[in-house]
Amino acid sequence: LPPDANCLLSVADHCLGSVDYVNVIVADKQLHPQYLDVEAATRHCEKGIGIWSWASTDENVEPDVVIASAGDVVTAAALAATAILGEKFPDLKVRFVNVVDLFKLQPSTEHPHGLTDRDFDSVFTTDKPVVFAFHGYPALIHKLAYRRANHENMHVRGYKEKGSINTPLGLTIVNQVDRFSLAIDVIDRVPRLKDSGAHVKGWLQDQILEHLAYANEHGIDTPEIQDWKWTP
Repeated sequence: LPPDANCLLSVADHCLGSVDYVNVIVADKQLHPQYLDVEAATRHCEKGIGIWSWASTDENVEPDVVIASAGDVVTAAALAATAILGEKFPDLKVRFVNVVDLFKLQPSTEHPHGLTDRDFDSVFTTDKPVVFAFHGYPALIHKLAYRRANHENMHVRGYKEKGSINTPLGLTIVNQVDRFSLAIDVIDRVPRLKDSGAHVKGWLQDQILEHLAYANEHGIDTPEIQDWKWTP
């Protein structure tokens, strides 16, 4: 589940160079964002999972929340949610995790790609809330990670078989994997934000309604959504 253009190239290169495997590459014709250079993308895909330090604010401290993603569209939404939270709550410590190889979520005793419990806990913690944006059915993530120590704190958003001819943002909204819904999930699950984040939560709910109304009227998303890019 490559999150950006260079990761897609890295995965394709790996597939084309492999032997004794059946590889299926599915790609669309849309422009894809690029967060990593070729070297970083290659390392990330080889590991299959990683903390994106440049999108995190928890270096050398415990995170308040882990935001994870698997898939290109939901990674963009999760990064946008992280940016919103950073603006509204500058002291919030966020760890951003991206998953390319879903088998990393399984224990190493169950799959050769799986992480050991120690490595999994070091990434996802043992007691912090995890908001996981997944480009597929949420139940799959739970099935892969159900044995992990922090599984009970893992909240997965994914495909709900909703939507038809929607705008890109509209489709994520009806499946609750949009930037605003993900940010709301964080507010709901970080204990100290449940009360103090009420005003921001209300603003996020308003944003959902306003962007849906714009999309319904104009047939496209607002320029701020279409042109959004990650800014450190």
